[in-house]
Amino acid sequence: MPESAIVDDSSGALVAESVVDALVVEAAPAVDSVCAAAIDLARAGAVEVAGAELVGDYLGVEPEGERIVTHYFASNDRAYVGWRWAVTVVRPPRSKAVTVDEVVLLPGAEALLAPAWVPWSDRLQAGDLGVGDVLPTAAEDERLMPGFSDVFPHDESDDDQPDELVQDLWLGRPRVLSLLGREEAAQRWYDGDHGPQAAIARAADLACASCGFLMLMRGALSRVFGVCANEFAPDDGRVVAFDHGCGAHSEALVIHTAPQSGEPAADAEPAADAEPVAEAEAAPDVEAAPDVEAAPDPATELPPDLN
Repeated sequence: MPESAIVDDSSGALVAESVVDALVVEAAPAVDSVCAAAIDLARAGAVEVAGAELVGDYLGVEPEGERIVTHYFASNDRAYVGWRWAVTVVRPPRSKAVTVDEVVLLPGAEALLAPAWVPWSDRLQAGDLGVGDVLPTAAEDERLMPGFSDVFPHDESDDDQPDELVQDLWLGRPRVLSLLGREEAAQRWYDGDHGPQAAIARAADLACASCGFLMLMRGALSRVFGVCANEFAPDDGRVVAFDHGCGAHSEALVIHTAPQSGEPAADAEPAADAEPVAEAEAAPDVEAAPDVEAAPDPATELPPDLN
């Protein structure tokens, strides 16, 4: 490898630097002929481990190093279709004695393999957390930032105004949402089932922004989102975008009920000082007896010819 000398103009010192003129590729090891010929020895090693019925046809040989090769045999195990038995053999220098070094079952190009392992933190999906489960949160979670839990007055002379501000903004927690956390939450809510692109929102004529059941929020997200307070709406108690909507809008269909007329209903029992109702006015539905001409009184009414 040639070397070139470079002079550092700032210090005048002579610095030696190695210059690579060409990329040197390490040559693959050659197949040792003695080890490559030990096919029967390799098969016997595989049979000793797996059994004769599970060791199939010979597939080939590959060099592993100087005087080291690996022989491959097909696997007849129905549970390992596409796998192959790999038997590594080796011999010492200046010796023709070949010995079995290792026997393993390896997947081939057509082997059925399990998917690559994924950490639990990457596998976790929304809704996976169940009753009694505990979800750990990383100390360096980018969605969070330090809060102001340590901002409290130390004596009576301290000013309480900073602490009132912390309590008013709910910042007295160990960690609060960072800008990234708020942006991710807003985007997730807006693009989800409570945003304008939800099927129920596209079918609605009115948006949540004009609904009387919309409760306003505080903070930066209050300019885009609110909370639904209609118990009959599918989004009741959930954060909804202002341009979301559903059929339970307060103004979607307004029913005007007729006003009640007449005097208030009388009490079931009459008051203590109420006057009794005359008997003549009672029972108007009883039929009156027909008028009958009164008979003359013999003592007072006499025939004209007898007076």
